[in-house]
Amino acid sequence: MVGTLQNAWKATELRHKILFTLMMFLVFRIGAHIPVPGINRQVIEDLLATGALFGFFDVISGGSFRNFSVFAMSITPYINASIIMQLLTVVIPRLEQLAKEGAEGRKKITEYTRYFTIVLAFIQAIGLSYGLKGAVINPTIWNYLLIAVTLTAGTAFLMWIGERITEKGIGNGISLIIFAGIVSALPSGLVTLYEYIQVGTANILGATFFIIIAAIAIAGIVYINEGQRRIPVNYAKRVVGRRVYGGQSTHIPLKVNQAGVIPVIFASSILAFPTTIAAFFPDTFLGAWFANYFNFGSFLHSLFYIFLIIFFTYFYTAITFNPVDVADNMKKYGGFIPGLRPGKPTADYITKVMSRITLVGGMFLAVISLMPVFVIMATGISNIYFGGTALLIVVGVALDTMKQIESNLLMRHYQGFMK
Repeated sequence: MVGTLQNAWKATELRHKILFTLMMFLVFRIGAHIPVPGINRQVIEDLLATGALFGFFDVISGGSFRNFSVFAMSITPYINASIIMQLLTVVIPRLEQLAKEGAEGRKKITEYTRYFTIVLAFIQAIGLSYGLKGAVINPTIWNYLLIAVTLTAGTAFLMWIGERITEKGIGNGISLIIFAGIVSALPSGLVTLYEYIQVGTANILGATFFIIIAAIAIAGIVYINEGQRRIPVNYAKRVVGRRVYGGQSTHIPLKVNQAGVIPVIFASSILAFPTTIAAFFPDTFLGAWFANYFNFGSFLHSLFYIFLIIFFTYFYTAITFNPVDVADNMKKYGGFIPGLRPGKPTADYITKVMSRITLVGGMFLAVISLMPVFVIMATGISNIYFGGTALLIVVGVALDTMKQIESNLLMRHYQGFMK
């Protein structure tokens, strides 16, 4: 990885892309400290101590939610809009047709996603400003509207930064913004760990074990993200005029973790929502029950967490990967899996294999997501955020970005390879 980065820095074009990306990161981090007017930030600090959902937002936003800056909602409305548009592409014929039209169709879908992002961001900003009415210094309708418009503008600006990074920088801009927000909390986390060791809250052995678990988790994420089940495919020879086509062998790479981090985000949001709502009513029976039996790390919460992660892993994989289309495309070009007839038998076999590896991927996501519980039990360190979701995002984005850098380097030297 270090060698790849050194080679990328020597290439003028790639160096400019990397510098542009870093400059956009700087703009993002400056904006994370520009406060929204009319907000009492002490109330936000108190809410972060009671609501798991708010803590999740703060991690994704890189501390912007804690500061309640213009980037407090981060890029999550854009992510939600993208996921919803991706799901709608399957059920709405017009969107499905646009998705099959190539670059122009995808450009139109991206435009729809931008508009949908603004709508979702404004609705979320209205709900957030009203839900945090205890934090609003002067709760009038105009102040609520000012806060909502400011938060929406911040999300729109982040969306623009992400698209500029994708266009002129290196890597996927939206993913890199989330990556930068999570990584920005790493130095303060290490400082906090050092302070705990100094005051005796944590010991050297526990901190060492904490780092070892983190390293093992990162290695496991890399292994599973890169893991594939390769199904061999042969192509029959075809004679067209005097030319012979086909006859080669290849494979279908089925990823173990086809759904990525999406199932964890869905499951976390769903489980954190009732807990956060109940935290607003601590004196009621429902609030007390959730606080005692459904808090993070409890048996009931962990059980539902595992179930939802595996369910959404299967659901999202079924949405994004269609074995019937793969089998039909193979049949169209004369491809077949050895020992299987083209068409339905091939689709059934791919479905069977995909179902098995998806179960492995879902169980791995569940284990990584519950890693904080194991860390707390093993080390006794409970005041430092160690989230499986954050690790999955950081490692996944880092791998994808390094692959894009390597692809750019390969394209740059392609002419030399031909010589």
